[in-house]
Amino acid sequence: MSETYVKRLSTILLDAITDKDPRVQEQVCGALCALGESQPVEVLSACEEHLRLHEKLAHPYRTMILRAMEIVVSNHIGELDKDMARAIILLASNEMTRVKELVSDWQQAASSVLVAVGRRFISSVMEELLSKFQPGLLPHPCTMHTLASLSVSNVFGMVPFLTSILSTMLPMLGAAKHDSMKVVFCCALQRFSESTLEYLANLDQAPDPTVRKDAFASDISGAYDILFHQWLQSREAKLRLAVVEALGPMSHLLPSEKLEEQLPKLLPGVLALYKKHAETVHVSKSLGQILEAAVSVGSRTLDVQLDSLLAALHTQICVPVESSSPLVMSNQKEVLRCFTVLACYSPDRLLAFLLPKLDTSNERTRVGTLQVLRHVINTAAAQMEVKKPFILSSMKLPLLDTNNKVKRAVVQVVSAMAHHGYLEQPGGKAMVEYIVQQCALPPEAETQKPGADSEALAADSVQAISVSTLYLVSTTVDRMGEVLWPYLLEFLVPIRFTGALSPLCRSLVHLAQKRQEAGAHAPLIQYNGNVHLPSPYAITTRLLVVSSNPYVGDGRGAASLRLLSVLHQDIHPALGQRWATAIPLLLEHLDVWPVRGRARASLRWRAGTTPCLASLQNFLYKCVGTTLGAASSKEVVRKHLQELLETARYQEERDREGLACCFGICAISHLDDTLAQLEDFVKSDVLRKSAGIFSIFKDRSESEADRVRSALILCYGHVAARAPRELLLARVEADVFRNMSQCFSTKVGLSLQDPALRLSLVQSVCMATQAICSSAHGGSFHLLRKAELVAQMVEFIKAEPPDSLRTPIRKKAMLACMYLVTLEPALEEQVQADLIHSCLHSVMAVLPEPEEGDSLQELSVAPTVLLFFQSLYLDTMQALKDLLTSLLQRNMTPQGLQVMVEHLSPWIKSPKGHERVRALGLSACLLQFFLEHLQISALVPFHNLGLLVGLFSPRCADLWPATRREAVSCVHSLLYLQLGYEGFSRDYRDDVAEQLLSLKDGLVHPDPAILFHTCHSIAQIIAKRLPPDQLISLLLTLFEGLGDPDKNCSRAATVMINCLLKERGNMLQEKVPEIVSVLRSKMQETREEHVLQAAQHSVFVLAAHHRAAVVSSLLGSPLPFDSHTCTLWRALALEPGLAAQVLGLLLEKISRDVPFKESRAFLLSSTPDRVATLLPLAATCALHEVASAPASGPAVLELYPQLFVALLLRVSCTMGVQPPRHLQAKERRSASSGLASRSLEPCSSAVDALQAVLIRSGNEDVVQRMELDGGWQLLKTSAGHEEGVTQLASAMAKFAGPRLPLVMKVLFATQSSVYEVQRITSTAFLAELLSSNVVNDLMLLESLLDNLMARQKDTSARVRRLVALLLGKGGRVRTHGPQLLTAMIGGLDDGDDPHSLVALEAMVGLARLMDLVDAWDLRAVLLHIAVRIRPFFDSERMEFRSASIRLFGHLNKACRGDCEDVFLEQVVGGLAPLLLHLQDPQAPVVAACRFALRMCGPNLECEELAAVFQKHLQEGRGLHFGEFLNTTCKHLMRHFPDLLGRLLSTSLFYFKSSWEDVRAAAPMLTGFLVLHVEAEQRPQVDLEQLLAALQLLLKDPAPEVRAKAAETLGRLVKFA
Repeated sequence: MSETYVKRLSTILLDAITDKDPRVQEQVCGALCALGESQPVEVLSACEEHLRLHEKLAHPYRTMILRAMEIVVSNHIGELDKDMARAIILLASNEMTRVKELVSDWQQAASSVLVAVGRRFISSVMEELLSKFQPGLLPHPCTMHTLASLSVSNVFGMVPFLTSILSTMLPMLGAAKHDSMKVVFCCALQRFSESTLEYLANLDQAPDPTVRKDAFASDISGAYDILFHQWLQSREAKLRLAVVEALGPMSHLLPSEKLEEQLPKLLPGVLALYKKHAETVHVSKSLGQILEAAVSVGSRTLDVQLDSLLAALHTQICVPVESSSPLVMSNQKEVLRCFTVLACYSPDRLLAFLLPKLDTSNERTRVGTLQVLRHVINTAAAQMEVKKPFILSSMKLPLLDTNNKVKRAVVQVVSAMAHHGYLEQPGGKAMVEYIVQQCALPPEAETQKPGADSEALAADSVQAISVSTLYLVSTTVDRMGEVLWPYLLEFLVPIRFTGALSPLCRSLVHLAQKRQEAGAHAPLIQYNGNVHLPSPYAITTRLLVVSSNPYVGDGRGAASLRLLSVLHQDIHPALGQRWATAIPLLLEHLDVWPVRGRARASLRWRAGTTPCLASLQNFLYKCVGTTLGAASSKEVVRKHLQELLETARYQEERDREGLACCFGICAISHLDDTLAQLEDFVKSDVLRKSAGIFSIFKDRSESEADRVRSALILCYGHVAARAPRELLLARVEADVFRNMSQCFSTKVGLSLQDPALRLSLVQSVCMATQAICSSAHGGSFHLLRKAELVAQMVEFIKAEPPDSLRTPIRKKAMLACMYLVTLEPALEEQVQADLIHSCLHSVMAVLPEPEEGDSLQELSVAPTVLLFFQSLYLDTMQALKDLLTSLLQRNMTPQGLQVMVEHLSPWIKSPKGHERVRALGLSACLLQFFLEHLQISALVPFHNLGLLVGLFSPRCADLWPATRREAVSCVHSLLYLQLGYEGFSRDYRDDVAEQLLSLKDGLVHPDPAILFHTCHSIAQIIAKRLPPDQLISLLLTLFEGLGDPDKNCSRAATVMINCLLKERGNMLQEKVPEIVSVLRSKMQETREEHVLQAAQHSVFVLAAHHRAAVVSSLLGSPLPFDSHTCTLWRALALEPGLAAQVLGLLLEKISRDVPFKESRAFLLSSTPDRVATLLPLAATCALHEVASAPASGPAVLELYPQLFVALLLRVSCTMGVQPPRHLQAKERRSASSGLASRSLEPCSSAVDALQAVLIRSGNEDVVQRMELDGGWQLLKTSAGHEEGVTQLASAMAKFAGPRLPLVMKVLFATQSSVYEVQRITSTAFLAELLSSNVVNDLMLLESLLDNLMARQKDTSARVRRLVALLLGKGGRVRTHGPQLLTAMIGGLDDGDDPHSLVALEAMVGLARLMDLVDAWDLRAVLLHIAVRIRPFFDSERMEFRSASIRLFGHLNKACRGDCEDVFLEQVVGGLAPLLLHLQDPQAPVVAACRFALRMCGPNLECEELAAVFQKHLQEGRGLHFGEFLNTTCKHLMRHFPDLLGRLLSTSLFYFKSSWEDVRAAAPMLTGFLVLHVEAEQRPQVDLEQLLAALQLLLKDPAPEVRAKAAETLGRLVKFA
């Protein structure tokens, strides 16, 4: 294509640049750039010409064109020739300087064009710029700006011109009067100086290596004088900042003499700016450059200015730094850079200034000083080398500072010192000690103010940064190895460094491993002359003790163990093999537990490594006990035991526990010595109240003595628990229990006794008796003190508060009693009863423990305390269970079991729920124990079975779910006990009894219906397994349960009584009078509903014998039925067979009489009123009541089709029907008298009955769907009846499909009804079923279609229209394809109205039928349908567009990739409209287009295109229309290039669409087609027509359309 074409495209776009919408302007600019990518010279030429010819074009539009030119030039600078470059330079220069005023965007764009051209044509650009840069005349500001920008972008090309530029510019500086011009000159001088310095720094790459700094010295010197002496004094802040920014790089170009001369004035002048400007980063940067220049020339005048410089810079460094302010951070960096320069210049003066500032009261001053010190240590290491001792000595004061910010700064300084060898100097160890001290800080010691930076401060806390510093210095600084090893070992043992143990151990492990690698066999610790190092034993003890609590202090346990493993050779040579095995296992145990489980893991750790308490003191006690146990000298053992007894801290509970544990461990090997030592101590003055001269406890009070006695008693308990069993039995009476009793004996009452003393005695007795029982001869051991000990324990139990649980005394006491009970001799009966009674009263009445979900704030209880109480309660209950089972084991007979249950009976019937739960739980435990240990030597009766079952079974309905579960367990155990007494083996599993366990789930639900149904099932199971002789005792016990204060249990008793009477009533003939008498008395006592069930039962029995009479009598009741009548009707549904017979009678009553009669209320009335007949109305109401009963379900299912159809047709024929006259009069009388009366509307009563039938038949989903859709209300109205029937049929098909065959069969018989409304109802119902798959599944389609086809000849026009409208919804068989298609196609041509609703419904129906008819039947009509629906694609009505396009998709889908050429033409013709309507404003149309395009894909025989449609056009997926259209057009032009002309012409048609989005999509389609077309297809395109159309679109009122048109014009470069 000729150049004229590109120029024309460019001209069209350039004309459109004046669009008012910014988006269109940007798109036009983008299109120009796109043209420029292909033809840069032609586009630039067109732009240049357009700007040149349109002088009056406004500057915003000129700016856009210039920006496009800059982009094209930058990307294609190599393709420009000199002539074009010259033209562009002249244009840009003219644009830049056309007006004197500053128009930033316009002039900046022109300047950018010049800079872009200058990257290659620097000479031409400079020639043009210098022509506007004449001596004696102030240049345009943009000229100077462009020169400055050029000097940065093309350093090597620009610097050779700078001498002439500077010589010309220098005289102009004095002529500049305006501050803005002065700022421009300052910026230019800054850029010129920076480019010159860069040029001089890279002379080896420069084109002219002879350039020297001296060449610029004089001009820069002259400029400096003006800037510094004149302009720096300006009041304009912007000018001052521009001056100071220029002075920095200029100072490097000044002659050294000039710089030396000016420094006394320059430095104070710059420093003064700190006070004038808030943002000082530019001042600091320039100051740093000036200082570098001064140092580089060896200036001596800096000495005079040094103090003021340091003071000013120090003030800047002490400004608070805000992390959110990058300017402040940048200023700090520049200030520190200045300090580096000064440190290199005069380190002595710098340190003399800085170090005294460490002793000031201002926090920021100290922190800032430390920051500077750290910086100079890092950046001026050579200069600071000789100053190391001085710096170290000056750090003494900061080491004592308590401020956290100062501490952080000190740690950072120490880190820098470590990297530069400071810590190797004398005084360096103090720095190391300081770091360790900070590592030992507790987290709470660092208080932080809440705020936005609190998280950052916490992460950068003193302790955290110290830990990381210590490890970093230990592992990365090689020279620190000699400093830290073995010095860090000195910090292991002192208590004050406990918090630092984890980082210390990690660092020591690393250092030790490095030393081992250097010398594998040399000792790691050299003690020669190093008196401060801890001994191996001290190290071992310390690390072992802290490892007993491994997760404290950042995992110090693992770190300590690793250090022990490394040091094993230095601790003891024999430890290597053992520790090599043990320590890795411990470490593995620590590593596998996640953070969340650390508390539990810590408990398991201590349980595995130490058998007693977890504290460090206890660990040490255990270590001592283990050591004494291993000793062989008795004298040593007794000496140390005596020392432990004399020095123990008895006031501390942990110490008492630790001491007792120590004695217990020692007793394993030295029982006699341990007991002897304890006895000696007991006989000493310690327990005497009168202080003797030899008493070592003469100053102790009675309370202190109690603590000692408590410890001694505990010691005896632990000794008994640990002593060898073969030695214990001989010593326990005389040496253990006797001395414990002696220690405990006191004249003080229990209420005044020390609780710790009581707890110690109980705990020790428990341990001792447990040890006795666990011995081989424990079962035969005769404990003489048994009664005494039991009495003591009972006394302790009684002394505990009955309503609260605060100490483990009662738990331990009951455990002790449990062990005592098993020993000989047996307890007396009264003692045993007293024991049981005391224990139950002590535990059962305790208030329920708080649940985990309870609010801790409401309870005012800490979480740890709550967990303690919960655990204590569970342990106490378990102890009670163990005690009761031990007592039961002594008397394993039904009578013994009865005794235990009698003790529990008051608690089982308690009005308090928590007491019942506990009592039932204990009962279940006892019964299970009795069952598991049942031994039957002869068949004997379980005589109290009925009594026990009657006691427990009503509790299956208790208000508390836990009680219900336990009650079932009790009944289950009782039934198996009966089986055991009948002779069945213990492992026998009875199927009936096992059903009880499966019923437990039903007891979880609080729903009474489910609960009592489960109770009924339990009663059935009991009835099957209960012996006949126990039945009456069970019933009598249940009758007593009717008066239970828990109503649920009372109702459960009623349910169980009824069940038992039904199941086993034939066995109670002789007992009937007694039963009836009891029942009558109970009915008189209460009017509860469950007692009144007898009356309903009587009616039920009567109806079983006289169905018709009962039904007729009840139908004679006055309408509307009262509540008692309704209750009696529902009682008839209790038995399915009876209910079915009753429903059949009611159906007969409904159908026998006419539904209504016509009568005139007034003689002159024009239309008669319809009044319902009485008998069908009453039968309908009765049917509703019967069907409402839950038990009527089977009967309703049996008569479901007849009930459903009869009630549906009754609904249709009672619409608008009034109640009988006497009922209307009754309602009027009730209204006038103000009495409430139930209204009885015939249609509503029929709907209610239909709903009841559906619900009772299990079709609740149908009722709910109708309710949600408003279908029930529609059924009652004439206007919405058809829609309501349709909704009902749809719901039935979805939720009640299997019941439709019989329903349809009954409905077919009603098609000849004399009532038109009934025929409409049945037709609408049947027609709606066609849209459901259920008719196919049930093989009903044939008969259904035949019936509906026959309805086309119905005399009712409404019926015929309904059939025609709904036929398209449900065709499902190919054999009926021709008839259905003919009917639908006829609908397309219906009437003269091209947009009739019939045509719309026909299209919808055809779309449904496409997938259901035979392909052969479709082929004959495909073309006809496609041609007929094509005009609807662009219909103004959304529903027509959507329906026609979706039908077009179904036509394509029906072809399945095998369509005839004539239809393929229709597919191709519809492709462009479908693509464009993807942007249709209506979502249904877009969805239809997505579907249609996906279906068209296979017919186009292009796999790539079909894949694109499938990928991008899925329903519910977002669509990037531009990307999709681009991909589609690419494949279209690759596979169907011949369609270009046709697609473009269709696209041009939509340029005039009435929808804005579609108009915008049309040029997009055109542009993408052109983008991907090959050159040989050019003849298909009428460019003139296309350009004209796009030009018109550029004037479209919609900005989006104009933007897309501009974008498409840019793509037409394809034809260039």
